[in-house]
Amino acid sequence: MRLLLVEDDAMIGDAVQKGLRAEGFAVDWVRDGRAAELALDTGVYEVLLLDLGLPRKDGLAVLRDLRRKGNAVPTLVLTARDAVDDRVTGLDSGADDYLVKPFELKELAARVRALLRRRSGRTAPELEHGVLRLDPVSHTVTWRGAAVAVSPREFALLAALLETPGAVLSREQLEERLYGWEELESNAVEVHIHNLRRKLGAGAIRNVRGVGWKIGDCA
Repeated sequence: MRLLLVEDDAMIGDAVQKGLRAEGFAVDWVRDGRAAELALDTGVYEVLLLDLGLPRKDGLAVLRDLRRKGNAVPTLVLTARDAVDDRVTGLDSGADDYLVKPFELKELAARVRALLRRRSGRTAPELEHGVLRLDPVSHTVTWRGAAVAVSPREFALLAALLETPGAVLSREQLEERLYGWEELESNAVEVHIHNLRRKLGAGAIRNVRGVGWKIGDCA
């Protein structure tokens, strides 16, 4: 899943980006409000992680303008402003959740997963399709009840396909959701799919020629 992190503190930004990437998220990081607007205008993100005290343009102004444009990306505000009035203002400006600094990375990851569930209309954390089951909390995959070891990227690819099991995702869509702005090998997606088919069976992921891939029957 592709996230946009807007944070001007280099130490916090680096720690959050590394921590969430270790959880399997693709995290693009910008450090001011204007850069955030450019990224949001040109990219597609599942969740926005937004600091408020930003240079060039304040986070609340970024959020208000984002909502005026009709962009409904789930937004988690990360800020040191812990007064009740500040939290109320942030939520009333269009934020979906609020986390006060300092925070634990595991709580941040849990809140991101909750926003993703809410966005997709799911209540249970697990993603299931036939005999395939993914648990984003424990980061585990089971196939016919048996645990399967997968890499963070393989997990993220399966999660992307399982969120909309009838949809076909192109290589470009999968690259954006798995890597964001990170550099990658030209055949990275194909390598992940090859590895997953070897672990789960050739029919677990179907190729739609000339279009992309979709989850298989998993019966």
